[in-house]
Amino acid sequence: MYLQELKLLNFRNYDSLNIQFHPKLNIIVGENAQGKTNIIEAIYLCSIGKAFRTYKDNELIKLDKKQAYIKAVVEKVNNNVEIEMKLDKEDKKKIKVNKIPLIKTGELLGNFNVVVFSPDDLKIIKGGPIERRKFIDNEICQVYPKYYYQLNQYNRILQQRNKLLRESKGKRIDLDIWNQQLANVGSSIIFNRIKFIKRIGILAKLIHRKITDEAETLEVIYESNIPFKENDKINDINEKIISEFKAKEEEELIKRVTVVGPHRDDLIFKINNIEVKGFGSQGQQRTAVLSLKMSELEFIKGEVGEYPILLLDDVMSELDINRQNYLINNLKNIQTFITTTMIEQLKLKDKENKIFYIREGRVSIKD
Repeated sequence: MYLQELKLLNFRNYDSLNIQFHPKLNIIVGENAQGKTNIIEAIYLCSIGKAFRTYKDNELIKLDKKQAYIKAVVEKVNNNVEIEMKLDKEDKKKIKVNKIPLIKTGELLGNFNVVVFSPDDLKIIKGGPIERRKFIDNEICQVYPKYYYQLNQYNRILQQRNKLLRESKGKRIDLDIWNQQLANVGSSIIFNRIKFIKRIGILAKLIHRKITDEAETLEVIYESNIPFKENDKINDINEKIISEFKAKEEEELIKRVTVVGPHRDDLIFKINNIEVKGFGSQGQQRTAVLSLKMSELEFIKGEVGEYPILLLDDVMSELDINRQNYLINNLKNIQTFITTTMIEQLKLKDKENKIFYIREGRVSIKD
């Protein structure tokens, strides 16, 4: 798949923009704060339904305007997809796919897929567990939109159960109904995460070994507070969650919060059996994230039948020459967008590209 066209009105620092892209490599060049990442963010928004730099839609609308409009035209193997999005400072965003209005934002998922790689992605390694859970959940949602609704349902039940625990003031209460509801949804979430991490872990290990010339082995391990086995079925996990609720009942009454379930799970990254977060060098941490992002591309290709669009937001300066070369040389069949302040740092052997120069929200093009 590839993005043919993007149209922006009053989005971030753009009054009006209508550009056509190259099906392979698109390089967006400009100084900082000129609008490079705004283009990347608009593409991501049309795929996921939310921005990757802010959770507030109002921040995406130009400061002196009340509304913004985005349109993306994507060519896929079997059909073209036209996505339109209207943002309003006084109303909820409205989305259309091929002129048909969507009732829920979640219906947008799966229409076209993207993988974004930015310096913030180092948080997957260096940040807290919430960053790693967010990584897992975002990727699964893209290929299994049903998972998005499972997460929302789980969070609603979790909030209600936590409210009851807070109001209990440490006294024993009947949580059986809430335990079962949370276990029903939580078991599906854990089951899907196990499958995803198993697949992505294999891919990341292979890619990491290539990048490091066989010198390092990367492991991606799903760490759950539910004692699962890799061949467990959903019913097996469900029973184990219920069992853990019973075992942790006293602890939950004292802490007044749910301590059991996928909202407490984490990922562990190891290189040559050493945990990367605490003991890996910066170079190893960057290589681990690069391997993870490259494995996302292969995972999505395997699940949906075609490569997603790759968005590289100001990451080339974070990588050494060897890693830059690996990245560029392994993207021949993937439409890629690179933002950079210096075009000279990119060693471009492939002439099939389009270069966009950005200055104060205005674009000039060099084919």
